Amino acid sequence: MEISFNNPTNQMALSSFFVWLFLVFSAQFLNEVHAFTGTYGVNYGRIADNIPPPQSVVTLLKAAKIKNIRIYDANHDVLTAFKGSGIEIIVGIGNEFLKDISVAEDRAMNWIKENVQPYLPGTRIRGIAVGNEILGSTAPELWEVLLPAAKNVYIALQRLGLAKTIEVSSPHSEAVFANSFPPSSCVFRDDVAPFMKPLLQFFWQIGTPFYINAYPFLAYKSDPEHIDIDYALFKKSPGVYDAKTDLHYDNMFDAMIDAGYAALEKAGFPKMEVIVSETGWASRGDEDEAGANVKNARTYNHNLKKKLAKKKGTPYRPKIKVRAYVFALFNENLKPGPTSERNFGLFKADGSIAYDIGFTGLVPSSATSSLLSFKGIGIQGWVRSSYSWAFTSCAAVLFLILTS
Repeated sequence: MEISFNNPTNQMALSSFFVWLFLVFSAQFLNEVHAFTGTYGVNYGRIADNIPPPQSVVTLLKAAKIKNIRIYDANHDVLTAFKGSGIEIIVGIGNEFLKDISVAEDRAMNWIKENVQPYLPGTRIRGIAVGNEILGSTAPELWEVLLPAAKNVYIALQRLGLAKTIEVSSPHSEAVFANSFPPSSCVFRDDVAPFMKPLLQFFWQIGTPFYINAYPFLAYKSDPEHIDIDYALFKKSPGVYDAKTDLHYDNMFDAMIDAGYAALEKAGFPKMEVIVSETGWASRGDEDEAGANVKNARTYNHNLKKKLAKKKGTPYRPKIKVRAYVFALFNENLKPGPTSERNFGLFKADGSIAYDIGFTGLVPSSATSSLLSFKGIGIQGWVRSSYSWAFTSCAAVLFLILTS
């Protein structure tokens, strides 16, 4: 069979093939991209009509010293507001766009040129999450397009000279696992594995970690009679012993991460890092949502914050420090589903803290009497306050000079 290389269609296909071949063979020589440089981050969800504007959110995050966030889209107002903030962001490509982006590289190129490139380098976009919880959770037709979409996004970044500074990833839910207890027994589901393994191979080639949404709250809520809530909340408990690895777990969070490592190892990727893309605890819930209350939410998030600050690993991977993004920044009043879905926020809709774990809010809250109030200030007010302070300081210095 003779192939005509003068045919434009064949030339385009050949060009794409050689570009991808080059990327595969050169991946081991590329610098790995680290979208998450700290250990503590927060998911900034915005399915709400009553939360603070992005400019105020920047003020809030700076006051809380939170330097890493994830958003679930590439909202232009958010990306503009974060310019010059120094806060590192992972943006998201919604599940509804994956089919289109998987078709051709130019679709991914257009998306990046519209939603990412115009905001660089002022806004520190460090990663693009391609979809959210696709494998094991969504319609199977999306499973088939996830890998082609991720590849097209990466190739587009490579052609734009951005692949060394922006990571391509895709977070998963616990639904990708067949079982996760004890941690060492964890494996990927049989129906998920044929899609997961090629995706992992691609991510391994470009240096992307395995992102997992791990919620001890959801595990406890599903079986409160058999799960010790102290174990789920990082409190003192008998814990769990894994006989195969001879390791003891004193909290469920570590066990969930190590279950991910066990599944990766069995799939042939023993050196891939696991990062928690979502974790959190609801402060309110329906009657059948066990454990959803303010006390437990505060305990979980306070203990998680302390744990991540230690920058240590898990029992199975003690040398790889745990990194996690907390879900979520705000309570989101328009989220569908049970009451808990609208009450994962570290902060209430008005910007006050939902409970005290050491952060300050945009407005005073009854949760603590020592909060710094930013109400009505935002970015412009902050600037005005800074000018006022500077003017007063200069006047005082001038007075001292003239009277000396």
